[in-house]
Amino acid sequence: MNVDDKDPGRPGQRRRTRKAIVDATARLVEQGLTPTVADIADAADVSRRTVYLYFPTLEQLLIDATLGALSQADVDRVLELPELSDDVGARVEAVARALQSMSPDVERLGRTLIRLTVESGATGDGDVPMRRGYRRVEWIERALAPLRDRVDDTRYERLVSALAMVVGWEALIVQRDIRGLTADEGEELSVWTARALVQATLAEASPFHASSTSQDDVKQA
Repeated sequence: MNVDDKDPGRPGQRRRTRKAIVDATARLVEQGLTPTVADIADAADVSRRTVYLYFPTLEQLLIDATLGALSQADVDRVLELPELSDDVGARVEAVARALQSMSPDVERLGRTLIRLTVESGATGDGDVPMRRGYRRVEWIERALAPLRDRVDDTRYERLVSALAMVVGWEALIVQRDIRGLTADEGEELSVWTARALVQATLAEASPFHASSTSQDDVKQA
């Protein structure tokens, strides 16, 4: 049974199918091959139609797989450091630096990927799966692992979404094109913002904050 035959409508299954396609592409590229869509479909155990559903062009898929492989190595390296095991602030900072620190060649690939996905009109709604960003969310969730049990689901999901806005390609474009920041300045801005978001979430979720809020409410009443 092909991957895309297993309840393709569920968001979790869509993410797994997309990951299978990208991972298969990366493996083929690492072998020195220039794979066709048919090659990738066979390696990922999906149909060619499914590959095109997630990636309208082979160029988009090849760029996505290449960028993912490059970033994955950096993120894995920093998150596996023993000194970062329980320090969620340091873990988030490490991921932010890994994603915002890149060579000009990698940045050009990232900009091309954004252009291709925007032009394809991918929204993630209805029958159109999300076509980028799933790796970023996975990396952010790995970085936040030490605080997962310390905040409720609503605050946790909000924090993941907020961090996804301040690290990655979109943040880089705002830093460079709108604010005119250098690479170093942009990296420091992403780190500062990411740490501030984590601190704000922990402050909200702390018993002290909850107690203070309750007292304030009583006084106002």
